[in-house]
Amino acid sequence: QLRRLRGLLRGLRRRPGTGGRRPSRMALCGQAAGAASLPSELIVHIFSFLPAPDRLRASASCSHWRECLFYPALWPQLRICLRVSPAEQPRLEFLMRKCGWFVRELRVEFAAENYLSGGGGPGDGGSGGGTDTGTGGEDGEALQLSSRWLEVLRIYLELVLCVLLSIRNNRNLQKFSLFGDISVVHQQGSLSSTYLSRVDPDGKKIKQIQQLFEEILSNSRQLKWLSCGFMLEIVTPTSLSSLSNPIANTMEHLSLLDNNIPGNSTLITAVELERFVNLRSLALDFCDFTAEMARVLTDSNHVPLQRLSLLVHNASVMLKSLDNMPNDEHWKALSRKSSSLRVYLMVFDIKSEDMLKILKPSIPLERVHFDSYVTCVSGAIVDLISRQYDKFLTHFILMNDMIDTSGFPDLSDNRNEDPLVLLAWRCTKLTLLAIHGYTVWAHNLIAIARLRGSDLKVLQVTEESIDFDQGELADQDVDPVQNLIEQVSLGLGQSWHAVLDIESLSVFTEPNRHFYREMQSFSEDI
Repeated sequence: QLRRLRGLLRGLRRRPGTGGRRPSRMALCGQAAGAASLPSELIVHIFSFLPAPDRLRASASCSHWRECLFYPALWPQLRICLRVSPAEQPRLEFLMRKCGWFVRELRVEFAAENYLSGGGGPGDGGSGGGTDTGTGGEDGEALQLSSRWLEVLRIYLELVLCVLLSIRNNRNLQKFSLFGDISVVHQQGSLSSTYLSRVDPDGKKIKQIQQLFEEILSNSRQLKWLSCGFMLEIVTPTSLSSLSNPIANTMEHLSLLDNNIPGNSTLITAVELERFVNLRSLALDFCDFTAEMARVLTDSNHVPLQRLSLLVHNASVMLKSLDNMPNDEHWKALSRKSSSLRVYLMVFDIKSEDMLKILKPSIPLERVHFDSYVTCVSGAIVDLISRQYDKFLTHFILMNDMIDTSGFPDLSDNRNEDPLVLLAWRCTKLTLLAIHGYTVWAHNLIAIARLRGSDLKVLQVTEESIDFDQGELADQDVDPVQNLIEQVSLGLGQSWHAVLDIESLSVFTEPNRHFYREMQSFSEDI
């Protein structure tokens, strides 16, 4: 294509009648040499070197460019992150109208700007005085209905419909991923379904969305990757039955995460899972991953499972039983079937006694993310993880969002050794450690940095989580904060600072989104 472009330009330099003389500047800039005269194939090739945002800007130049810039070969994949707001709707409609019918990989993330909060929550939408529009009290009072939040949900449904309508007849779709982190977090789980019933009282719009989703699955001919997380009941227990057997047999990744499913309903059963014989990566609610499912995945007709991501949510544990979960023998069988199997746990507000049931010794646990609003993680649980999973653990995230005026919980209370230091000592593959809302003593932080050294690629600890011994504070000759920074930097072999602005890191402010994105990369890294 580039040789054709050079030939075209040489032809313009030697136009008939010029006698080989150098043409004037005006002749070169005339209509014959303009971009409009270039073949469409050449324009498509040239613009293939532009990043997606620049292509969208260039498409506004003229109708000819717009036609070329939305050639299917230029948009094999489309990854969109949308704030649920009226301004996004016409942009999404334009993009999906142009690309929805041919795109091969589509990943869409929805997030609401207007969370209801009594103060300090993500996207704080509460009023700043007078009327209380958020949560209050130790038990967390019920959130009041908000007209602004209802509007967010209304727009959300319209955006989801726009996406699904545009791809309903796309038979080239190979990877389809939807994420909708617009739930209002509450100690009893998500309350978005309460607002949803006000926006869609007769359920017609939700039913339309569910039917469109099933239609997309039934029309698919090349689908290898299906991922749906926190989408407010878009997936139902009957959705996967829409997939034909040939597509189910070739599916490589399946992710169904939705803690809004009412009652004891599950999105996939062990019988349904038997069709997915080529599955290499799976993400489910922990309570849905039963012993019978583990047995299905160890059958000889199934390829070895390599990635398993499990969401352990208190709302799900309260509604469903842990009695059917895999025992240690099931985990051993899964590991024998696939020596490369690795597990990722995302844990929301689970009691210590339940965690002791869940953490079977033979789980090949590589990543664990604790997020607490009501129930804190105990030092005993951290110690158990460091002892049982020392050969596998690479990522450990510990978050606590409880508002407690008495201070952050100290995992090292009544212990000879700090559990976090023991974690760094035992887990030799640890590459990421992130902590917020738990007391981390400065001397222990220095010990962690020295133990893991440059192998610990990421060490994120919020400033308010760090505490100093009285002896360190009493030394007038040494600035304890500066000394901490220097010693940790020296131990890690790289510049280090405590996290000053928690809002700058999604791992602390948007745990659902962080987990979903990490789960995607965790599954893609096979």
